[in-house]
Amino acid sequence: MIPILDLTVQYRALKPEIDAVVADVFAHGHFINGPHVHAFEAEIAAYLNVPYAVALNSGTDALHLALRALDIGPGDEVITTPFTFAATTEAIGIVGATPVFADIDPRTFAIDPQQIERLIGPRTKAVLPVHLYGTPAAMEEIMTIAQRHGVAVIEDCAQSIGAKVGVEATGTIGDIGCFSFFPSKNLGAYGDGGMLVTRSERIADRVRALRAHGGAVKYHHDELGVNSRLDEVQAAILRVKLPHLDDWNARRRAIAQRYTEQLQHVPGLDTPSCALASLPVYHQYTVRVDQRDALRRLLSDVGIQTMVYYPTPLHLQPVHAHLGLGPGTFPHAERAAAEVLSLPIYPELDVLDQERVIAAIAMARQATVGV
Repeated sequence: MIPILDLTVQYRALKPEIDAVVADVFAHGHFINGPHVHAFEAEIAAYLNVPYAVALNSGTDALHLALRALDIGPGDEVITTPFTFAATTEAIGIVGATPVFADIDPRTFAIDPQQIERLIGPRTKAVLPVHLYGTPAAMEEIMTIAQRHGVAVIEDCAQSIGAKVGVEATGTIGDIGCFSFFPSKNLGAYGDGGMLVTRSERIADRVRALRAHGGAVKYHHDELGVNSRLDEVQAAILRVKLPHLDDWNARRRAIAQRYTEQLQHVPGLDTPSCALASLPVYHQYTVRVDQRDALRRLLSDVGIQTMVYYPTPLHLQPVHAHLGLGPGTFPHAERAAAEVLSLPIYPELDVLDQERVIAAIAMARQATVGV
């Protein structure tokens, strides 16, 4: 089996360092907000070139607390994409706000800036673009629109750590950037984890209080908060991994380039695109293909794992049925959901295994479309 991701290879390469830092945490016995957490916050801030980074329990919590820090709640609207993981709108719903969907750019799978401006109204408080699959959204256009209308921008960077638009890292262009360290991410923990970054001291202070039950001082609570702290073991592991991130992302780009070069002429299959002047990190290498499910079955039959991220756009999910958005509302997102297929990609993917994937796709497409 060629898996879509193999985390064990990375662990074996880093095992001595990871085992040592985990043992160090157990030895010093400081498991919450300890020295590794504080050091990791500083290292992420330096890596992204922002003044403030606040470690959290998950990327979902980062989105949730970003909205809280901007005082977004009932009666407010947040414009976002329907083609993303449910956590994006889950956070909007948790604070009592309403998601307003804009269709995607069919080339990049990210929210279409041209759709955003027509949706901005008096209740719009923020735009929440998602850098899906590690490919940056069109942030220059989004920021121009948001600034013209005086609305905040929260970047969902769950899949894009290390990606850039020009010289700016995703997560540092808008008002707030939200990151996930779920194990499968380009920078993954061995459990849940997240980070919120910002250039605003006020926002950072507010989120630090919110993550600790709503109080900046222990046993003094100013508002209802949550318990959302990155634990010391995960921070220690992530500190070992962070210095390798740029190299891992470079390897992902090399793998993506090889896929694109050899798959771009396969009939009925479209390779990924990205916005001009952007540097993707290929959290997923996602193609578009007609008769997607047939291709996926054929690949599975020869031992190649693929995934569909995401098979049902959010406006058609039961959780958002109350919005009354039926099939056909966002045709680009709906078509993407029916056509996307993510192929095996991780920094340690063997070239011979990748060649097997490419050859299997070519043969499967030949069988499927009769070319």
